Amino acid sequence: MSVLQMFSLQGKTALVTGGAGLYGRQIVEALAEAGANTFMASRNLQGLELLAAKLLEKGLGVTALRFDQGEEKSVLALRDEILKRTGRMDILVNNAVLRPMTKGFADEASTFAESMRVNATGLFIVTRAMGDVMAEQGSGSIINIGSIHGMVGPDPPIYEGTEMHAWYPDYFFHKGGMINFTRFIASYYGDRGVRCNCVSPGGFWTPKMPEAFVKNYSRRTFLGRLANDTDLKGVIVFLASDASAYVTGANIPVDGGYTAK
Repeated sequence: MSVLQMFSLQGKTALVTGGAGLYGRQIVEALAEAGANTFMASRNLQGLELLAAKLLEKGLGVTALRFDQGEEKSVLALRDEILKRTGRMDILVNNAVLRPMTKGFADEASTFAESMRVNATGLFIVTRAMGDVMAEQGSGSIINIGSIHGMVGPDPPIYEGTEMHAWYPDYFFHKGGMINFTRFIASYYGDRGVRCNCVSPGGFWTPKMPEAFVKNYSRRTFLGRLANDTDLKGVIVFLASDASAYVTGANIPVDGGYTAK
């Protein structure tokens, strides 16, 4: 097998949760471009179907399905539907995230608990449901989409001159926990041929961002910019494919050098 063939995902079945978000779109597209039969799932089925239609026009094998990560019945139904259609589960990308704490650190405890129900308990439920299928097959790759906010604390100077802030305790809590959960899953499934790694992206540029934030953040990175709509593609295909066959339990920052400063 040549090195380029090692990156191929032909014949593989992939599931991306939360596939219509900023990073989800390029994750779905990357897996499909590499040849995977790619499913994306979230509560927002309409948004997923719009994205799926665009990718299908490009000749990519993408299917939109609805599920609620906070409900175990919904997770298991999603697993069963994909197995009914393909008979396999080779790649899981845990990309779904709920951001209910709109008031930040001053928000109600019940809102923090709701975030944990989906982002922590839900993550566990999805990973176990799909991971057990992979373990029975004897192979699979689980990729958790974390954040640099799971690695470092808030940096107030990058928000100077804006009304933005990063005082969202649930996000920092569960993204930090996701990194060590990745190591747990890598250990738990490792002897059955299932790998688990985490990708921790930096900030993603959008046109709505205040100019002051873009300048402040960009100066904070080595590469002098925020992430764009292709920056995650390569690392996702690498971790999903045989090119990373001996990589597990790792956390890979994709942040332009933000966390290396």
